[in-house]
Amino acid sequence: MKFGILAPGKIAHKMAEAVSEIPDLEKYAVASRDLSRAETFAKKWSFEKAYGSYEAMLEDEAVELIYVASPHSLHYMYAKMCLEHGKNVLVEKPFTVNAKQAEELIKLAETKGLLIAEAIWTRYMPSRFMLEKLLADGVIGEVSSLTANLGYVLTGIERLEKPELAGGALLDLGIYPINFALMAIPEEIKTVSSTAVLSPGGVDWQNSIHITFASGKTALLHSNMRALTDRNGMIYGDKGYIQFVNINNGEEIRVYDLQYRMTECLKVPEQINGFEYEVLSCMKAIREGKTECEEMPHSEILRVMRLMDELRAEWGLTYPCE
Repeated sequence: MKFGILAPGKIAHKMAEAVSEIPDLEKYAVASRDLSRAETFAKKWSFEKAYGSYEAMLEDEAVELIYVASPHSLHYMYAKMCLEHGKNVLVEKPFTVNAKQAEELIKLAETKGLLIAEAIWTRYMPSRFMLEKLLADGVIGEVSSLTANLGYVLTGIERLEKPELAGGALLDLGIYPINFALMAIPEEIKTVSSTAVLSPGGVDWQNSIHITFASGKTALLHSNMRALTDRNGMIYGDKGYIQFVNINNGEEIRVYDLQYRMTECLKVPEQINGFEYEVLSCMKAIREGKTECEEMPHSEILRVMRLMDELRAEWGLTYPCE
């Protein structure tokens, strides 16, 4: 399968590293608005072709799957361009800026019979399924609540500080605690409340989210682009609790009993860098003629986008591109 990358920025290098070791995937094309940048990227990662415009790559009939790695605010536009040119597309998270954009892309993809997927890597990783099995096996009994956080010192980074680029903690970091909660407690949401601290420039620097699910289970989530957090996901049950170390890229899963004794510690499998799993899922779905990945179906993409829309509405936070 011939693979292309649209917008060879920092995160695209990580994707190139991952696909370099995937069998049956050809590093075929990379496109930038700056030809020299595309050529430099192609040379470094041994891509066959380099294009100085996105349209030029999209007109190449050989390209089968494109990874969109542009800033958040441009995901919708470039993913739509890919679909309109008949290309399957994997969009870096967040899928779009809002649910309306997501709905339009998904409808277009399904109409054309093309795959569109979100590159929220934690949905595709083995650690996700390891955690689900532990919960299904009842190792900590009946779950009643969880907490999860993600924070890095990211102030000063242009794409995160500018509203016009759909910056802020929620879309870049908060999406991970949200997805962690929805994977660990796959239930309908009853209520959501939240608070956020906004920057002078108009993005959320940090936020706290409280979710109550239909069963009465709760999730307390936090993301912060001004501080380093422990990145833990903690799930609490009536027979013990689980510590998921690093919800952004699971390192190990620790199980504790009611005496605070660790009874089990699961190590995650070795990986290239973690990005490979979402690409493998896309390849499988395309070969099966599907328009979505089973690990992150369209219904869940929309669920997360609608939740983030609701949170931003509560904070009075909108982006110029909406």
